[in-house]
Amino acid sequence: MAHPAHHHKINYIEFHSADIERTKAFYATVFGWSFKDWGPDYIDCKAEDAGIAIGFAKGASPEHAGKFAPLIVLYSADLNATETAIVAAGGSIVVPTFEFPGGRRFHFSDGAGNVLGVWSE
Repeated sequence: MAHPAHHHKINYIEFHSADIERTKAFYATVFGWSFKDWGPDYIDCKAEDAGIAIGFAKGASPEHAGKFAPLIVLYSADLNATETAIVAAGGSIVVPTFEFPGGRRFHFSDGAGNVLGVWSE
């Protein structure tokens, strides 16, 4: 189900972690956040707990090898149209569309050094 009110808004931030269990314990202890496990290499936390929906993936992303920069993820009601608009505006797709539990996502570069993600159901 599409969420038109969320179209092209920041919807999710993905961080990276060398130790998923330690990350989960830290944020649960300090902030009281609860997490859902998506296997041994990924956890997420709902916006009701963290203020915005967040996830933690094990390791560093390929776009930021050696760095642990967060990935800002936008929502799109029409993933294909958003991808087309990004490319038409001079951006590039750095991680092609892939499926994950709950939807599909791709990552793009804005041509000015920033990499963001876009997801949809």
